[in-house]
Amino acid sequence: MNKYNAKPIVIDGIRFDSTGEGRRYSELKLLLKAGIISKLELQPVYLLQEAFTHKGKKHRAINYKADFRYIENGEIITEDFKGFKTNTYKLKKKLLLCKYPNITLIETG
Repeated sequence: MNKYNAKPIVIDGIRFDSTGEGRRYSELKLLLKAGIISKLELQPVYLLQEAFTHKGKKHRAINYKADFRYIENGEIITEDFKGFKTNTYKLKKKLLLCKYPNITLIETG
């Protein structure tokens, strides 16, 4: 159990942080099998800020890791399953939308 009371689940040998996220994965697999979506990816990463050095101190890159990415009707869809939206998530979401203005982001949960 994690700090937000989500219960992890394993489906197809893949560990999901919550049963809701696992359920969404199962739904997307059915859509993939039916040919409604294609190229389903798990946990795609978007670079928000490159790594850099400031006054001799190295700072790591900042990334946004979504839950799913797939193609539907020719459009690339990025999807995040969120039961609870933390302040860090909200900030990274704003940075994501700013850096990738053409992204289609769907929040489920």
